[in-house]
Amino acid sequence: MPSLPTFIPRGTPTMPLQDLAKRINIKITNSSPPGLVAASQEDPWSKSGKYALGWVYFSIILLILTCAIHWYHYWTDKIRRATHKEKVMVKSSKTSSPDTDYEMANLPTNCSSRKFFPREGGLPQQEPEEELPDFSFGPFNNALALVRFVFYRPIPVVRYRKREFQFPGPAAVFIVLAALVFVTLYCFLPQPLYYPSIGFGSPPLAIRAGMLAVAMMPWIIALSTKANFVTLITGIGHERLNVLHRWAAYICLFLSLIHTIPFYVTPIWDEGGLNTFKNYFNGTFYPYSTGIAALVPLIVLCVHSLPILRHKMYELFVALHVPISIVYLGMLFWHCRNYLTSWNYLWATTAIWLTSYCVRLFYLNWTKPWRQSALFIGDSAAVTILPENAVKVTIPTQVKWTPGQYVYLRMPGISIFENHPFTIASLCSNDFRSEFGEGQYRDMTIVFRPFGGFTRKVLQSAVDKGPEHIYQAFIDGPYGGMRRDLASFDTVVLFAGGSGITAIVSQLLDLIKKMRDGKAVTNRVHLVWALKRPETMEWFKEEIRICREFAPPETVHCQFFITAAKRMLPGQQQIPPSPSRPLHDLLHKQIDSTFQGIASKRNSALIQDAAAGDPEKMRELRDENEDAISALPHPTFLPPPKKAHTRNKPSLTIPTQNLAAAHDTKNFDFGFPSTPTMLQKNLMRFAFMPAINPKKSSWSTEYGRPDIPYMLKGLEREFGKRTCVFVCGPPSMRVDVQRVVAGMQRGVWSSDREEVFLHTENYAI
Repeated sequence: MPSLPTFIPRGTPTMPLQDLAKRINIKITNSSPPGLVAASQEDPWSKSGKYALGWVYFSIILLILTCAIHWYHYWTDKIRRATHKEKVMVKSSKTSSPDTDYEMANLPTNCSSRKFFPREGGLPQQEPEEELPDFSFGPFNNALALVRFVFYRPIPVVRYRKREFQFPGPAAVFIVLAALVFVTLYCFLPQPLYYPSIGFGSPPLAIRAGMLAVAMMPWIIALSTKANFVTLITGIGHERLNVLHRWAAYICLFLSLIHTIPFYVTPIWDEGGLNTFKNYFNGTFYPYSTGIAALVPLIVLCVHSLPILRHKMYELFVALHVPISIVYLGMLFWHCRNYLTSWNYLWATTAIWLTSYCVRLFYLNWTKPWRQSALFIGDSAAVTILPENAVKVTIPTQVKWTPGQYVYLRMPGISIFENHPFTIASLCSNDFRSEFGEGQYRDMTIVFRPFGGFTRKVLQSAVDKGPEHIYQAFIDGPYGGMRRDLASFDTVVLFAGGSGITAIVSQLLDLIKKMRDGKAVTNRVHLVWALKRPETMEWFKEEIRICREFAPPETVHCQFFITAAKRMLPGQQQIPPSPSRPLHDLLHKQIDSTFQGIASKRNSALIQDAAAGDPEKMRELRDENEDAISALPHPTFLPPPKKAHTRNKPSLTIPTQNLAAAHDTKNFDFGFPSTPTMLQKNLMRFAFMPAINPKKSSWSTEYGRPDIPYMLKGLEREFGKRTCVFVCGPPSMRVDVQRVVAGMQRGVWSSDREEVFLHTENYAI
């Protein structure tokens, strides 16, 4: 079979690189061999750009389906809340009318213009409660329940020796598998896969895979940026889209390898192809140089984003990921050389990337010209240490946020290059204004447990500099948040595990505020917080007090589960060093040594020298010495009983004080005293024996781990038409909740229930 040089006239001058396209787009003449004519007719190179459009159509269809579901829920929730608000206003106007208000008659005179028990006639009949009109579509609810029945179920964790391999959610896995199957079939089903000779042009299989890989680039970048159009039209936060970003990149690497391998199966040096290339280049020619230059950065990006490497070297990953991505995009421009429609997708990628960075300028608290106080310097912040070594960062700012959102926090005084996401635990409302400055300042509160890296540096700085030190805080955000509004559900169930309460407390405060204002359909809220030690409750003591005292009566029910309480021996005052809590011991050693050093400097001789014979000054210094800060006491743990929730043996809860009583903020407790008396200690021995008729309390503190499936099935009897289950906690808690809520979808088919919605939050954010 003749090769390509046979058809090139002798004496043809060398051509620049862009004319190399003639090698794969050979013109058909009368002297062309039959194999070349057949190859050009089966799958012509000039029409190979259609394969890139295949991925575009696949992505747009998926995007339209997601948008349709999002906007359907958005408008039905909005209409439902508006209808409820109108109903509350009408009811309020009726009850405030003298015609329908009654009071007891005055006993001496037996006269009253309004009587609770009228002397004549029957009692006034109460009008039955009108249910909200149903704006949902029944068949759609059933179909959606079927989808949730399948995709709410968690994928089991694969354990190999000491390692655990966690997979994304079933929905993400389904989308990734669908995309993988689509691109694989789209590459290998069309024929031919190869031409009879490399002299007839590049292998069709390689061209298809290459165009698909290039067409994925705009979507990969859009799914990775914090401010992107996908989040805008679907309501899905970029932290959830990031899973699809990673797997789309892996699929892009898969297509790039399919694009590369055919050029080694039919190398250019066969059939005289190498001599043909040399005729088209001036000087030295390196085969496959641009392709290798683009493939290497892509491999590096995919390998160092693997979870096992990303978690161990997260700071390095953050520092290198974007620069390597820019190099990869530049290499693609060089490699594609504007063949077919390749540059159209690369320019679209560049436009999406630049637009995202421009939009992000409006998310930064230090780049807004209309905020002169924070321009280029950010906001001030204070750092305090909470019980259990937790850290609280308070930032008075004019930035606005919604419940459940998070920000990326950078504190140059601690680490100028580190930028980490944290969930906002406070509520952005006019009822919670900051005491700092004039105008629309609100306290943005961030609470987290320190582990390593940046969080550990924040803790160490708080220990060294004390609570009075002022830091500068650069905020990027807010981002994320919940796609649905909790106020549009009849029943809301909240599960929190440990520090997962930070994602729930602002949602709870916002929901209670809307319930008081008549803007929420919700009539029942149930909070379950599982925490290791009672001291963790101090993190949000004030917020929980507000929920307890200001929520509408009999609407909010809270259960606290102490999962790691330890029995202390009589007379034991300190906890021995624990290898599982080295940071706890280090913190106490640091604080104790610091305060001991302060105390040693204030002896009598120093006081006399400082007073210089002035009795008033000496008295003031002695008072100051007596008021010196002492070392923090170690926490005391209560004895742990049996598991709080069992299927066969009901447990007796420890109720808190009467809900109707007013509670002082300083003396607020969660159902048990901080220092139990001897009588209370003796009573504790019998507190967990099965009771004949246990009294149900809306606020209780129990010991042991909650039996989540058992609790959810018990709460299901009180579910309204629309129920939301919100969970933020460790993987085991999320798995239990997901499995039970998936089974609850059967109730949508068999009853008048409209939906049981599940929202899960990542424990790490």
